[in-house]
Amino acid sequence: MPAAEADISQSAVVSTNPVNTTPNVTDGTVRAIAVVGTKVVVAGNFEHVKNAGSSTSIARHNIFSFDSSTGKVDTKFVPKIDGTVYALQPGTSGSVYVAGSFTNTNGAGLGSLTKLSVATGKAVKGFNARVGHGLIFAMIRRGSHVYIGGEFTTIAGATHAPLARVDATTGKADAKLNISVTTPRQGALKIYKLAVDPSDTKLVIDGTFTKVGGQRRYQIAMITTSGTPKLSTWATERYATPCSSSFDTYMRGIDFAPDGSYFVVVTTGAPHGTTQLCDSAARWESSKTGTGQNPTWVNWTGGDTLLSVSVTGKAIYVGGHQRWQDNPQGHDSAGPGAVSRPGIAALNPTGGKALSWNPTRTRGHGVETLVATSKGLFVGSDTDELGHEYHGRVGMFPLP
Repeated sequence: MPAAEADISQSAVVSTNPVNTTPNVTDGTVRAIAVVGTKVVVAGNFEHVKNAGSSTSIARHNIFSFDSSTGKVDTKFVPKIDGTVYALQPGTSGSVYVAGSFTNTNGAGLGSLTKLSVATGKAVKGFNARVGHGLIFAMIRRGSHVYIGGEFTTIAGATHAPLARVDATTGKADAKLNISVTTPRQGALKIYKLAVDPSDTKLVIDGTFTKVGGQRRYQIAMITTSGTPKLSTWATERYATPCSSSFDTYMRGIDFAPDGSYFVVVTTGAPHGTTQLCDSAARWESSKTGTGQNPTWVNWTGGDTLLSVSVTGKAIYVGGHQRWQDNPQGHDSAGPGAVSRPGIAALNPTGGKALSWNPTRTRGHGVETLVATSKGLFVGSDTDELGHEYHGRVGMFPLP
């Protein structure tokens, strides 16, 4: 089984100079990237892509793939997805799992989770998850398990919590993981992001909820997944403060370290100083249990959103539309000690301070996805400039 992106441990910090061969998505937003063999699958909400250095527009409906060596867009992988793709995960035998807000794939009503052959773009036979009545925001595959979270309310016609674990081959939901997720703090009930440690023993979810399994868990919860899944005693009140009323949840990305020893959470939410975890990246230790948990360290942007995070061991990469890092006293301004890190940054795993790595990026809405691989770091966003070069919403920083 190939390693999933979250398992990748890199030996160095990636280069600040992105490769020049990645294709250019010319409209919309890149929201998910997955590497499947020699192919890179890119998805989100867009309709046009161009090969690097080409003026010819290629029609693609929210998903495409390209060769990882040459960067050329694949002419055989041309599935038609009728909605936004929020998540991708590599499968075995040249397949990729696709999840989002869509209903139809290649004209067939397969729902918001499907499995495609990367060679042909066709749905893989035998996989039928039948997720209904709502979209999927987040997905992680661990061996024979595919974890999904979102706003869905049914699977295979039966009422289900917006968190599920389905069989990687059949798509059938695992009845063991149907823990109640309830009581949104604001807006609709949803799980926005989730992460699973590499050994498939711990699952962390975030979203609008304030209760999980009937217990208070404000916007974030940990579930033990080995044996019969159950709610962990791990709990924190640090995300119970309001931040901005503009967001139903201010939680954003989560990622485990390659060895599973800790995870990092990034947020939005407006500047509120150091008493709250708005607009921040925070490290949490996986082995801790009990209530009242606090982060090991926090890095505040001083008022700008972080959307995505990728932990590689040597660095913690964070992306969004931030202007600064190391900015706890900033209030939409650079406070004492702040360092300029437009749109993307690398943090020291030990103390959380920004590393010198600073390629820069045009900010826009922000970096939606960061995916570490054995070759480097893929970046998906909604704007075109990366490292002062045109990269059409998808780029890759290689390892040195």
